[in-house]
Amino acid sequence: MFEQVFENLRKTSDSAIAMQQEMFNKWVSLWPGVPAVPSAFGEPMKFQKKWAEVVGDLMKKRRETLESQFSAGLGNIEEAFHLPEARNPEELRTKTVALWQKMFDCLRQTYEAQARDFQTAVAKCAELMTKEPAAPKG
Repeated sequence: MFEQVFENLRKTSDSAIAMQQEMFNKWVSLWPGVPAVPSAFGEPMKFQKKWAEVVGDLMKKRRETLESQFSAGLGNIEEAFHLPEARNPEELRTKTVALWQKMFDCLRQTYEAQARDFQTAVAKCAELMTKEPAAPKG
């Protein structure tokens, strides 16, 4: 009796997996420039491992960018507290403009780093999606 239950459960699981794969293949085929069945999905565990590496690298770079941005922000705040020490309006204006330029340079560098990281991640993802599967060992 239990054998029949397990057999039915196995058949149900197999059909559910087949349906999910078919839906995924149809969904992926809608993306322009992506083959109907990405070759990287031939070996799901390798793909998952590579994908985890790509996402992990992206998160590490994002953390480093945020840390540098935070440090620069703290430095700018400290400099802003020294603005009232200016002796005349011209010195105040000069220091304010310098601080403003430094803050916007920091923002520009941060956004450029984020754009580079995003481009790198997209390139790695595209590489994973179009990479030819390794020849089977045997």
